Amino acid sequence: MRRLFLLSLVSVFALNAVARGETPAKLKVILYNDKGSFGLGVPRITEILGKRDDIQLVTLNAEQLRSQDWSDAQVVIFSGGSGSQQSKTIGEAGGKKVHDFVQNGGGYIGICGGAYLACEGFSWGLKVLDAKTVSSKWQRGKGNVKLELTAKGEEILGFKAGEQREIRYANGPIYCTANVEAIPDFEPLAYFRSELAENGSPVGAMVNTPAMVAAPFGKGRVICSSPHPEQTDGMDDWIVKAVRWVAKAR
Repeated sequence: MRRLFLLSLVSVFALNAVARGETPAKLKVILYNDKGSFGLGVPRITEILGKRDDIQLVTLNAEQLRSQDWSDAQVVIFSGGSGSQQSKTIGEAGGKKVHDFVQNGGGYIGICGGAYLACEGFSWGLKVLDAKTVSSKWQRGKGNVKLELTAKGEEILGFKAGEQREIRYANGPIYCTANVEAIPDFEPLAYFRSELAENGSPVGAMVNTPAMVAAPFGKGRVICSSPHPEQTDGMDDWIVKAVRWVAKAR
């Protein structure tokens, strides 16, 4: 009931703004597009978010991310690719800027490579998520795997809890907690229910581990996904709902 009341209140404010001739404010979202972000992630996110009237999508390369003032944004997204290469490309200054943005109240979304980048458990990580990987053998393969949403995942992302879904996977992180007291624990939004275990990666290490997680960090929020919902039929809305949650705009 409380959530319905709040949603109704937001709707009233929006209608009043329209009645006054005001344009409702858009969520400003920064999407990193430079070395380390490759594949279909950036094109798909651009396609999904770029057509929305309630979102202002701004694509920045590493130099723009370091030098421009984007502190008025609500969300920053790092898509699939290589988390270590993303880190190297944005450099120490860029990494600190993203870290501080989240700590000061911004939202962070990481998918696959961007999910690696968020971790505390790498020397090059942004350290906005209390996570590391269960094995250094990350080349588990590419293909469809099954996941199952949790109740928290349903609340944030809208997909039915307890229902298994197939999703695109491409060597994303297999998370476990890094046990760093200074960083809040993450909450699983979905668990892997099947796995790929190629190239000598440990068999059984992926099943029943978190596939998607959410956590606070400082005044901000973080959502990371090991697999690729933005590249999976029927899960296009994932990125929109993730943006709205980390931006605290539900």
